[in-house]
Amino acid sequence: MKELSSGRRDFAVGEGVQEISARIATTAGAGVEECWMEIEGARMRYLRSGSGPPVILLHGLLGYSFSWRFTMPALAPYATVYALDMLGAGFSDRANTLDFSMRACARRVVRFAEQLRLSFVDLLGTSHGGAVAMMAAEEFLAAGSRVKLTSLVLVAPLNPFSSHGKRLAPFLGTPLGAALFRLTFPRMPFLFPYAHRRMYGDRNNIPPGTLEGYMAPLAIPGLFEHGLKIVRTWTQDLAELEATLPKLASLPTLLLWGRDDPAVYAASARRLAQFFLNPQTVIFPGVGHLPYEECPEEFNRALIEFLTHTRVPAW
Repeated sequence: MKELSSGRRDFAVGEGVQEISARIATTAGAGVEECWMEIEGARMRYLRSGSGPPVILLHGLLGYSFSWRFTMPALAPYATVYALDMLGAGFSDRANTLDFSMRACARRVVRFAEQLRLSFVDLLGTSHGGAVAMMAAEEFLAAGSRVKLTSLVLVAPLNPFSSHGKRLAPFLGTPLGAALFRLTFPRMPFLFPYAHRRMYGDRNNIPPGTLEGYMAPLAIPGLFEHGLKIVRTWTQDLAELEATLPKLASLPTLLLWGRDDPAVYAASARRLAQFFLNPQTVIFPGVGHLPYEECPEEFNRALIEFLTHTRVPAW
């Protein structure tokens, strides 16, 4: 990245957005295609790679497909991988007028799979994207869905049983909290790197270029406003998610977590796992909120082993 300044609500990057987007796509490995789909009148960016049964990857809050740059090359020999920039995030349209509740985001994931005319899919989500994945799972399982959900992979998913964030996120969703956020975070560039570093169990494991990659979408104004829209319905979303969980019991499910996760506590994994009949759980010692970046080899090994054992016979 060339230069950052804090003169706008979001940071501006001294490089064309298309050039940045295309350049960042190459970090996910050889053969990755940068693609676009129109959903609800807005353009959604996604990356596609590999060949085999389809897998959809959902990023967390203020993340985007860049999160999966170590996962996509590992999965490519086994699957056709679709890594989304959810509307409002990454290099997708900010789509300010749309509903960004978990339910609305989940329905867009289902619509994405339907527009690709997939007959079945594995779904993986992390953090806020993990909660969206659980909501989407219910939508996939509903009568009339044209896409069969084969399995669910949840990476440190936001859930009702982790106490962290239950006060801060809803506060930021209030007019007062949002106003304070706008006065501080976008105008103090050091806060973004600070918040990012806190996500790791061991900061020595932060891969080179990671911060620059996560800051790249700030080239498109509105990313922080998108985050504020998400937290506006945080409490209601968690209540709806808790009511949804009993409907997911039959799904083959893998839970992946860093033991030292500072954002969604690993202790909540046990309570969440109780809603699934035969869940598999892998906890990575000494790892924080982003195990797919902090211990990618171990993460990919567990993920591939799970997916290759839950494939539908039809493939």
